[in-house]
Amino acid sequence: MTENVARRGFLAGGVGGAVLLATAACTSNQPAAEPSAQGSAPAPAPAAGGNDQPGEKVVIGFSAPAADHGWIAAIAKNAEAAAKQYSDVEFKPVEPTNDINAQISAVESLIAAKVNALVILPNDGQQLNQIALQATAAGIPVVNLDRVFPDKLAYRTWIGGDNYGMGVAAGHYVGKKLKDKGVANPVIVEIQGIATLPLTQDRSKGFADALKTYGFSVTAKQDAQFTVETGNKVAANLLQAHKKIDAMWNHDDDQGVGVLAAINEAGRKEFFMVGGAGSANAMREIQSGGSVLEATVTYSPTMAASAIKLARLIAQGKGMSDLVENQVPQSITLASETITKENVQTYLPLGFES
Repeated sequence: MTENVARRGFLAGGVGGAVLLATAACTSNQPAAEPSAQGSAPAPAPAAGGNDQPGEKVVIGFSAPAADHGWIAAIAKNAEAAAKQYSDVEFKPVEPTNDINAQISAVESLIAAKVNALVILPNDGQQLNQIALQATAAGIPVVNLDRVFPDKLAYRTWIGGDNYGMGVAAGHYVGKKLKDKGVANPVIVEIQGIATLPLTQDRSKGFADALKTYGFSVTAKQDAQFTVETGNKVAANLLQAHKKIDAMWNHDDDQGVGVLAAINEAGRKEFFMVGGAGSANAMREIQSGGSVLEATVTYSPTMAASAIKLARLIAQGKGMSDLVENQVPQSITLASETITKENVQTYLPLGFES
């Protein structure tokens, strides 16, 4: 959720290096890694910096939603892969779940186990805020991944993508292309994820604000719940309601599988489309050159690898070696990148499978 995502959005030097305010994209000077057999974005190998040398043994607890979505599945894989890079890290994941109460119970078990640090991607930050506060009160630093807890006392460090910036990137791509084509009063449709989530609202606001700079606005928008099935249904409805469309922005490449299927079924090719998150599926569509999907804006699951690296540093009382300060920052926002046919080859090895 999924949102300025270069694919190597974790920190150079294994988070012991400089903060690359870019999401998982090609911000590293290292050659791109080959895709894994599962197609999820590979976690980068640790750099040779001093922070990557074995230190005090730490146990890092990990909790996230169920992997019923390509992006979430890649989150879990990236977290596990990052933990395996360190001989001084014991990775202690709990059963992933989409049930709020079950996730609370799972985190409670990690608190009871007295782990040294917790990495939590909450199903809902508001509803899990209290259990994160409990962990903090128990002396366990919490690295809040992506969906933010509303109380800053609930976490030691937050790391996630820039949802507003994701919308801005999509809006500028759409706005500039329509302006360059000389399109007046364009029909622009937007397919959101889950409309009630703050992250979705931030994406939509960024999109609207960027379009406004070109004198454009969204004609119609509808949420598709981040699922392939709903993406298909919502896209079909929008295509039926608008006999001519100039541009479409779909917030999420996972649900975009259903969106593209609906477009192909309807035989519509008069518009161009921008995706969101940077899945390998979307990138292959872009690479083909024969799809309405021309670009996607990144929101990389490699942020989970960064979260594990940050949790390790915090638990060991270390800072980030390329920063002057002695401690890990309280907040790290990753940047969003726009992937097009011109640069897709660089990003493709880091894509995740929908």
